[in-house]
Amino acid sequence: MLYQIDEENSYVVFKLGETFFGIRSKYIQQMEMVENITPVPKVPSYVDGVTLSRGKVIPVINLRERLGMGRIPYDIKTRMIVVRLENRELGIIVDTAREYIPIPPEKIQESFENIFGIPNRFLEGIANLGDRLVLILNIEEILKGEGGFEDEKEKR
Repeated sequence: MLYQIDEENSYVVFKLGETFFGIRSKYIQQMEMVENITPVPKVPSYVDGVTLSRGKVIPVINLRERLGMGRIPYDIKTRMIVVRLENRELGIIVDTAREYIPIPPEKIQESFENIFGIPNRFLEGIANLGDRLVLILNIEEILKGEGGFEDEKEKR
């Protein structure tokens, strides 16, 4: 029996603190344990540096810092989610990640303005899964701006 994967409605769910977040699986390349991040000078505070992932050097963003949640030390559960946008890859550091789930569009409601201090443009919506709420991130918006994909396009 073959299963058809609906990338538009499938998400990788992870945690920052006690909050669940989701990113559409179509942007995800892989998840890895965090290893050897090399700091880079004169970058925004949320950029941890660069690392080697499957033979490529990629920038690494600390999602806690990007969302204004403050840093915590990495531990055994910390993961790097490698995302791909516009033929570029970037690592995103999260507290823990291990779920890949479908979320039907009807389960996702509009987000509120600046919920939890997170800018509204960073959220696509909030999924009500019955036993928990998952904040669905707009990864394109999160990666825009200082040090993100938009700056790189402008430099070309």
